[in-house]
Amino acid sequence: MAMPGVLLAASSLIALLAFGTALAHYNEDEPIRVHLVPHTHDDVGWLKTVDEYYIGANNSIQHAGVQYILDTVVEELQKNPDRTFIYVEMAFFTRWWNEQSDETKDIVKKLVHGKQLEFINAGWCMNDEAGTHYNAIIDQMTLGLEFVRDNFGDEARPKVAWHIDPFGHSAEQAAMFAKMGYDGFFFARIDYDDKKKRSDDSTLEMIWNPSPSLGEEAEIFTGVLFYGYGPPPGFCWDVHCSDLPIQDDPRLFDYNVEDRVLAFLRMVIYQAISYKTNNIMMTMGSDFCYENAREWYKNMDKLIRYVNNFTKGVEVFYSTPSRYVNDVHNANKTWTVKTDDFFPYAD
Repeated sequence: MAMPGVLLAASSLIALLAFGTALAHYNEDEPIRVHLVPHTHDDVGWLKTVDEYYIGANNSIQHAGVQYILDTVVEELQKNPDRTFIYVEMAFFTRWWNEQSDETKDIVKKLVHGKQLEFINAGWCMNDEAGTHYNAIIDQMTLGLEFVRDNFGDEARPKVAWHIDPFGHSAEQAAMFAKMGYDGFFFARIDYDDKKKRSDDSTLEMIWNPSPSLGEEAEIFTGVLFYGYGPPPGFCWDVHCSDLPIQDDPRLFDYNVEDRVLAFLRMVIYQAISYKTNNIMMTMGSDFCYENAREWYKNMDKLIRYVNNFTKGVEVFYSTPSRYVNDVHNANKTWTVKTDDFFPYAD
């Protein structure tokens, strides 16, 4: 039975969609499709050592324990076949993998082959692009990709490059990703003036043609993430965050489904007007998120259910960058072309 408060949120969507150029993206036959991408960004050494980050030691410097992230994500993915998660840094995943029982490894292989757990980028780390030599980049990518191939097969090889935290991006890196067989490349950090202009012009996604000598051989579809690499404001359900959970029991105080749905729809529309297709990707996670994956997935399950049940113009679902690239490709749009670096960088 639909709750009256949530129905009001649905009617409010019409007023929101009439605001500005959001109308260009709204059509009842072609709703805004919101790809929720659960993820964590795990620095392979930053404020702590790699082993401290993995174990969860020295938390007085930074609270982070990657082993618990992978433990709880694998547990939660098994509860709902619609749930997804992406993982990037093989330096941590190999440590965790080597500690698992054969039974757990079989579960993980099933999740990978079922496309619930997807490796993205899958280098040993997420390398810098400004001060690194191409030999080192190729070596660390090879190390991570060989691990994926040897343990999960060729079908698990990632098709999307994911450099969400390097400070600026080089044409050479884009060319190498294209030559490695990646179909898409996403990142978060570009100069703030460039990002504002691209957001205003709906050119946050483009074809990057970074090499005059290689030409089309080095082209790669490229996208700039909207909210950095974090979730939309107000929708972080991690131990590091203090955002409101979705309280959907009317017998208790602070019932907030209508408020949460409406706030989310505002974020959707705000983002959608900066992209060309009716698909947008929301990164649900950030640095060392998902130590308690249950909190994330319980709230995302509710968000998906209530938005989809009570709105016509927005469809929300679990996804991955690979699925997003496929849907954007199928939209058959014409893209602007980028040829130079995303340097210098300022935020």
